[in-house]
Amino acid sequence: MKSVHPESAAIGVDELPGEGHRIRLSGAWRNNSLGPLLQNDGRLVSTNGGKSVEVDLNAVSEMDMAGAWLIRRFIAVRQKEGAEVKLTGGTSAMRELLRVLPEDVKHPPPPPVKGPLFQRLFAPVGKVMVDLWSDVVAMMFVLGSAVHGAQTKLGRGSGISPASVVTQMDHMGVRAVPIVALMSFLIGAIIAQQGAFQLRYFGAEIFVVDLVGILQLREIGVLLTAIMVAGRSGSAITAEIGSMKMREEIDALKVIGLNPIGVLVFPRLVALTIVLPLLTILANFSALYGAALVAWSYSGITFDVFTTRLHSAVDYSTVASGMIKAPFMALIVGIVSAVEGMKVGGSAESLGRHVTAAVVKSIFVVILVDALFAMFYSAIDF
Repeated sequence: MKSVHPESAAIGVDELPGEGHRIRLSGAWRNNSLGPLLQNDGRLVSTNGGKSVEVDLNAVSEMDMAGAWLIRRFIAVRQKEGAEVKLTGGTSAMRELLRVLPEDVKHPPPPPVKGPLFQRLFAPVGKVMVDLWSDVVAMMFVLGSAVHGAQTKLGRGSGISPASVVTQMDHMGVRAVPIVALMSFLIGAIIAQQGAFQLRYFGAEIFVVDLVGILQLREIGVLLTAIMVAGRSGSAITAEIGSMKMREEIDALKVIGLNPIGVLVFPRLVALTIVLPLLTILANFSALYGAALVAWSYSGITFDVFTTRLHSAVDYSTVASGMIKAPFMALIVGIVSAVEGMKVGGSAESLGRHVTAAVVKSIFVVILVDALFAMFYSAIDF
């Protein structure tokens, strides 16, 4: 008997008639006792290319996954060489473990097949377009369900719960007041300071009031408020719905006959549609106050002069042109965030990826819609 490791795993080789060999395994075939055996690239021992091999497990006292894997790999190597391998002895658990293991661990992936240049160039573009179409269809489904009504119960229209809407308004609106007011105050102050600095060269610092008023009320107020809501509330919507999707709570709602769109998405859309215009009004007041404060301290423009000039520079169309955008941007943020939440898979990586995608897509679509509104207003001279 040729012993490789007499204290633990051991191997013995006997020659059999007809160019055959018997491999006698003994000892404990465990992970901590197989080091000396891992030297022959899966052969365990040289058998001089015999036509038949008998693997005897009678003397094996213990076997774990590592030992079984080593034996199974040896059997696969000898079978590829054309030898007939036979297992004898061993407990039923050992033989079952050897049976269920795959025949070989070395399955190199096939080399990638390079398609034509046209396909390699335009296949990614096609994939992006298909994904975009899928997102548009999903968004239209959510919007259609919202327009149709709450539909809390599948197949039967029912009213929406006011408590859920008020709760979402508190989370998305009331708790967002400090950050929206602070950011708008600082932005208004920065625009006023930079505008006054540049207009000073022309002796026209008073026109900084026109600049801040029109820019804030028409464009910056609603746009930056929507962006802040997308980063704060949109990510929260995706994370909440996505975590429920991971825990299969969405499927549980369907099982008990509730519509996930009506229960989860619709209250958030209603709350966003209500609070984003209100946050826009708050942002406009904060920005104008910050601009008035800077204009007074930096250019000597008093509050009375600032207010009088603002009334002459701004009319109702300026205020309306900004406020009209707010409900549309609220729907965009809510729908995009809900769709990304519904697409979350079963891993934390998928949740983080879709939360990021929700914020990025929401901000992109909000800016795109703002640009479309600007072109529309220019076309109708509004």
